[in-house]
Amino acid sequence: MTELLRKLPAGSAVLDLGAGPGSFPLERTDLLVVRLDHSIPASRRGGVYVAADAARMPFAAASFDFVVSNHSLEHFEQLDAVLLEIARVIGPGGALYVTVPDAGTLTDRIYRWLGRGGGHVNAFRRPEDVAGPVGRITGLRRRCTQPLYTSLSFLNSHNFIAPPPKRIALFAFGNERFLAVLNWILRWIDARRGTKLSRYGWAFWFGEVELPEELELWVNVCVRCGAGNSEAHVRQTCKVRRRARWFETYRCPVCGGWNLLTEDPPFKALVR
Repeated sequence: MTELLRKLPAGSAVLDLGAGPGSFPLERTDLLVVRLDHSIPASRRGGVYVAADAARMPFAAASFDFVVSNHSLEHFEQLDAVLLEIARVIGPGGALYVTVPDAGTLTDRIYRWLGRGGGHVNAFRRPEDVAGPVGRITGLRRRCTQPLYTSLSFLNSHNFIAPPPKRIALFAFGNERFLAVLNWILRWIDARRGTKLSRYGWAFWFGEVELPEELELWVNVCVRCGAGNSEAHVRQTCKVRRRARWFETYRCPVCGGWNLLTEDPPFKALVR
């Protein structure tokens, strides 16, 4: 998503759908960024904030060049109506970026169990459960599907806004270092057993987007802010410390969260 935002021409209009405080930082002042949600949050990341129903957007047709739906489609009760609205507000040659959780993963099951559903009304269990309706209703061609890895950041005590349920005790009350070790263990098991315990969901690119020749699978997702980084980027930009034979630690370059470093998988993922 960040790379696509950086490549947009100056003056492009971007819609951050179901944004909350903002799905991405406002790094470019030459873009018009509109963030839509059912209410305007107290904490904001820049741009124009609009409180409205995603199934009835208050925008003219073809208003946006790029639409971002970052972990929001699973929350929309009127999913087909929202997709019709996305199709209406995207201009010719526009693009859509979507991320959603996989309802069959360990992470999503924990999220739903702790939050008694967590507001997820749409359960996607296969990439086709997302790509099919989006492509059919919006008419946008799917360009790429990429797996996403978890960080369990929703369990991190640094991110608690309201008092968490008592069940959080099973996760050391959101202790960051406990969660970092748990993440490392899940990734270690996946690498050796071929399981998907550290998977979270998928990212999709639709429409006219310029993609790189290869997309890396980033398993190093910050346990505090959820930002993903390649192993190479972490080693180049962060102070990596070896704590024992098996463990290397680093501070997230985005938020400073404490993490354990994992080797990136030795393959690339790109589905067109």
